[in-house]
Amino acid sequence: MNLPKKLQEKYDTLDEKGKQKLLESYANSLAEPGEAVGVVAGQSLGEPGTQMILRTHKFAGVAEINVARGLPRLIEIFDARKIPSTPSMTIYLKEKFAGDEKKVREIATKILELTVEDVIDRTNIDLLNKTVKIYLDKKLLEKYMITTKEVSEMIKKKIKKEKVTYEGNVINVKSPEADIKKLYKLRVKVKDIYIQGVPKIEQVLPVKKGNEWIIKTAGSNLKDVLKIPEVDPTRTITNDLYEIQKTFGIEAARNAIIREASMTLREQGLSVDIRHLMLVADAMTADGTLKGVTRYGITKGKKSVLARASFETALKHLFNAAAHREIDDLTSVVENVMINQPAPIGTGMLKLVVKHDKK
Repeated sequence: MNLPKKLQEKYDTLDEKGKQKLLESYANSLAEPGEAVGVVAGQSLGEPGTQMILRTHKFAGVAEINVARGLPRLIEIFDARKIPSTPSMTIYLKEKFAGDEKKVREIATKILELTVEDVIDRTNIDLLNKTVKIYLDKKLLEKYMITTKEVSEMIKKKIKKEKVTYEGNVINVKSPEADIKKLYKLRVKVKDIYIQGVPKIEQVLPVKKGNEWIIKTAGSNLKDVLKIPEVDPTRTITNDLYEIQKTFGIEAARNAIIREASMTLREQGLSVDIRHLMLVADAMTADGTLKGVTRYGITKGKKSVLARASFETALKHLFNAAAHREIDDLTSVVENVMINQPAPIGTGMLKLVVKHDKK
């Protein structure tokens, strides 16, 4: 019998009696031919899902990084939402940096996306000189390890038509031809200018996990975070499934579905066999793209007209099938149940031909 790698390793360490017991246990855990594994997986995930606490967010640490949890997160995963309600990352650092708290906090500061608004104390509009005055907060500049000159240079790059100067912690953006309305628009534009960090990373929180420091984030940008030299690319993860697929491919996205779903269930104190999650993840990624368990995802890809009609918008599917002269070969379970025929599962898979005695 061919055992999975982990079981084979365990098998090699056992005595004869232990080996026999392991083989029997493994044989009993295998699905029987013809078993309706999809129905079993659906029930095994649906039943615990109804017990889940409808908790939308959990606060991680003092900085209160919001992360969707519980049933809302499970729905997000299985619907394969393009953008998670609370995108987040867990950034692991290389061994030589992970143990130094001070260095980790410096890296976290560099990762955080900063705009001009994040380091402003206040702003004024000088109507007489047609100038927007930006007063920077000295404490914030020190905290984020940035200077007034660097902020001024970033503003110059983005607003090339206006005259940008600085003195002390005040930056002046002069627009001689602007009226009041344009000056107010200019102030808003200046506030949104990117200074440093990784785009889309809105919050960072260094957390100690075991013997090392990791960085939790609100916001996700896997591709750019992996470019940072101190980051360990082999362990850093995000909860954005589409970002994982785009960066690493469909197999990585499949593993992310399993990891995120099992973690969400475990946090709620629910135990579901990993094989049910693996089956759902396989179905969601089978054709090389990420598809949700929705009418526009997995259901849309089914060949059977009746199977599509059984999920949602039945009339739409039936009318479209009639218009395009589609034929349903009744090869799967749902359509046979609908028309009261034996479904091709269990004993229904077999067709026996009995030879009668000529007498």
